[in-house]
Amino acid sequence: MIDPENIDLKTKKLILKAQKNEITEHFVYEKLAHKTGDQANADVLHRIAADELSHYQFWKNYSKKDIKPSRFKIWFYYLIARLLGITFGIRLMERGEKQAQKLYQEISQVVPEAMNIHSDEDRHEQELIHMINEEKLQYVSSIVLGINDALVELTGALAGLTLALQNSRLIAVTGLITGIAASFSMAASEYLSTKSGEEVKDKNPLRAAIYTGIAYIFTVIFLILPFLLATNLYLALGLTIAVAILIILLFTFYIAVAKNLNFKKRFAEMALISLSIAALSFGIGYLIRIFFDIEI
Repeated sequence: MIDPENIDLKTKKLILKAQKNEITEHFVYEKLAHKTGDQANADVLHRIAADELSHYQFWKNYSKKDIKPSRFKIWFYYLIARLLGITFGIRLMERGEKQAQKLYQEISQVVPEAMNIHSDEDRHEQELIHMINEEKLQYVSSIVLGINDALVELTGALAGLTLALQNSRLIAVTGLITGIAASFSMAASEYLSTKSGEEVKDKNPLRAAIYTGIAYIFTVIFLILPFLLATNLYLALGLTIAVAILIILLFTFYIAVAKNLNFKKRFAEMALISLSIAALSFGIGYLIRIFFDIEI
């Protein structure tokens, strides 16, 4: 161990920053552990909190100071975790590891063991995070199914109806009826699929169906809303497409963080599919209107 007295001022400031990060994360994990109703999850969170505290103590050996945590960050990540799920909140917090890596790299130029400790503990924390069992993530495939289908089917349907019907209220009502009927159909399909699927024995078929149906209906409501608020058809369609992209953006970000996946790839893929179907349906709606000579 290097003598703390031989550490330069710049490195000491970096060590204090690392120390503050560790004690802040310690309190976030402890706060979540005390509030979760699942004992197994609480045990995992306590173990991660203990790791963070050991990091803090490691840096304290060099700084020789007690550092207070960031109260703002504690409450911010705590509230995010409570609202959007523990796994999402933790993963979002851990996404700051890239900045932490740079910080540790700088410190390691003076304190060589810093990077070894960072790598070993980060790997251990990732293993512990994978042990967290959360219902939201068990049924995330059902939610994805509901949102994906609603986005692809209804965005396309609304685009086609815009040219075919030329009446915003009629388009909204038609889209709502179509969307509600489709949500029941998708929920029933998910129920049967989950019930018969051997790979999803840990999922309750009824809950899976409810998650799918609710996700579908909420997506439908957001997509038809512009046709109820805007009088200009093409403005309404443009807003619907913007809403669809926003839903894709937000939900893809949630999935990418919670499941540690590639955000850009998933977002581009989902947006491309939805927009392509909408463009195709828009063209079909135009052809149907011309072919059947529809004037409303």
